[in-house]
Amino acid sequence: MIVVTGATGNVGSALVRQLAQAGEKVVAVSRGEKPVDLPEGVEHRRADIGDLAELGEAVAGARALFLLITGPQLVSGPAPAEVVETVAAAGVRRVVFVSSQGAVTRPDSGGYARTLEFEKALAASDLEWTVLRPGGFFTNTFAWIEPVRAERMIPAPFGDVGLPQVDPVDIAAMAAAALIQDGHDGQTYTVTGPESVTPRQQAAALQAAIGEPIRFVELTREQARVNMLRFMPESVADHTLDILGAPTDEEQRVSGDVERVLGRPATSYAEWAARVAPAFR
Repeated sequence: MIVVTGATGNVGSALVRQLAQAGEKVVAVSRGEKPVDLPEGVEHRRADIGDLAELGEAVAGARALFLLITGPQLVSGPAPAEVVETVAAAGVRRVVFVSSQGAVTRPDSGGYARTLEFEKALAASDLEWTVLRPGGFFTNTFAWIEPVRAERMIPAPFGDVGLPQVDPVDIAAMAAAALIQDGHDGQTYTVTGPESVTPRQQAAALQAAIGEPIRFVELTREQARVNMLRFMPESVADHTLDILGAPTDEEQRVSGDVERVLGRPATSYAEWAARVAPAFR
């Protein structure tokens, strides 16, 4: 049995589908705050991974765990070593953890301190572990749905700064491989898209996908920060803006790990935009 935390999110929901399609017995874990629409045969368990007792119950009987921390868990919660001990005590032997590329490119940033603690706790454990370090998600641009629908307009900062962002479905596919297959123990994969893409180029790709003109409006850093603080902690918003506005050479580098593990190229933003175009119409 494989347990997937964050099962209603962009990565988790895709992973649940992929594992179910592969014939795995899957338990989808969420806090129950969003509607749960799961493939046939997938069990749902409600739990907050910030509550060790609930987490232990949620993973009971599992051999493998997909561990994703979001929201408040990025900066607070039980010590990562306690989380790892809890799932190990419940019988889990293999963990795939979603970290962040920024955890190694900006290790001194307070926004990544807890993520790095999770990586270290797994490395110090007796568990089999794999760490995925993605860059930015294509789905971050779902924040543009409302202005695109209402005004055919996209507001974003740093319009001409490019990053090799990634499709969450590709992250899920990497996780599925590491959860199901042997040979990934102790591996850390950098998960990016196939090319660097700027916000202005993303806007053009969405314009092509929906077949209607879209106006790009460049925000200041402070305007973008105000928007981000509506759904992420302050420290996370600040270091996200640092990356978006002044990425390091490593953060702009395209990784080949997706193709090496999956045997196919990573999905491009234009391909993703074509797939999700109905959401923007």
